[in-house]
Amino acid sequence: MPYTYTLTTTLPASAAEIYQAWLDSQAHSEMTGGEARQSDQVGAAVSAWDDYISGRNLELVPAERIVQSWRTTQFTDEHEDSVIVVTLEQVEDGTLLTLVHRNVPEGQTGYERGGWQEHYFEPMKEYFAKRAGKTAKAAPKAKAKTRPVRKAKAASKRKTAARKKARATAKPRSKAKAKGKRKAVKARRRK
Repeated sequence: MPYTYTLTTTLPASAAEIYQAWLDSQAHSEMTGGEARQSDQVGAAVSAWDDYISGRNLELVPAERIVQSWRTTQFTDEHEDSVIVVTLEQVEDGTLLTLVHRNVPEGQTGYERGGWQEHYFEPMKEYFAKRAGKTAKAAPKAKAKTRPVRKAKAASKRKTAARKKARATAKPRSKAKAKGKRKAVKARRRK
């Protein structure tokens, strides 16, 4: 059964800066370290982390709220899209980002248990701190990663290779079934 969770972080930037960076392909890629295609138009297709994530803009309220459908390459054909709601609220130290991720497939808890922190929140803190000329504060449990823009593509390729390796060692499926699912995912992306 799908589930919902909420995460928060404070970023050293204004709500407007975060909103604009999230919906800009180049800035989104730079702040996460993975290739992204984003848009500031409702209904537009979006993707992140080298097409690991794909979806659409469902609702956009400038400098306040971003709602996107999201599905990862780990979703099966039976899974509906999940939905993220990013709310931005100006606070003393910058902006409080509240993320509600709903309709997450059962068993896919990695996003809640570190995925968002490692692949979004920590790199975003570094990105905005560098833009402001400040030193980023690392999250207590994780080591801060620095990914200069020129090295983002190399890091992206390493992550893609790691994801492929993880998928290869995941729950065994028949080769025919796995090939059929890959074709279905590629067909959906072409539409």
